[in-house]
Amino acid sequence: MKTKILFIFLILWGCNMNAQEIKLPAPDRVGGQPLMKLLNERKSSRSFSEKELSEQQLSNLLWAANGFNREDKRTVPTALNCQELELYVILKKGIYFYNAKEHKLALVKEGDYRKSAGLQDYVADAPLNVLIVSDTKKAANAQYSYTNCGYISQTIYLYCASEGLATVARGSFNKEELNGLLQLSKSQEILLAQSVGFPK
Repeated sequence: MKTKILFIFLILWGCNMNAQEIKLPAPDRVGGQPLMKLLNERKSSRSFSEKELSEQQLSNLLWAANGFNREDKRTVPTALNCQELELYVILKKGIYFYNAKEHKLALVKEGDYRKSAGLQDYVADAPLNVLIVSDTKKAANAQYSYTNCGYISQTIYLYCASEGLATVARGSFNKEELNGLLQLSKSQEILLAQSVGFPK
């Protein structure tokens, strides 16, 4: 009987652990369109359909935005290689932290909090909202962090242009509310939000 109970517990524990994280598929590092074509097609869009991104698209986007393309270096630069910027994503099923080193999403809070990702109405429609967060303790200085944040945002724009996705970077959001939802420390600051999805 004890063995049966232990077996059931291990199954439930394993299921719970799986619910706590999303192991992303390996990013496709060879796809995409020519750079000049993407720059020509890069734009901001504020209308999103209900269609969700595939796990492969989510994987590719997050890796492109701030993943590791070398053992200890990322796809986007940071001053003095401080790597003070991290990504949080708000999906329909929850808020997640992008663990770039292990290329997976770790659950922060379960539930649909998309409407909390910004003050604009369309934010709640976007299947994905990316939040770029700086750790001020690790940063060279605030000015560099904002510059580094721009690299991430532009990379997301270019990826979306390549995939036919809609996106818009946003500075309008309730920082206090999001700080609580993301469970950020006092040294962490949300610099920018970016909504992503399929065009309506």
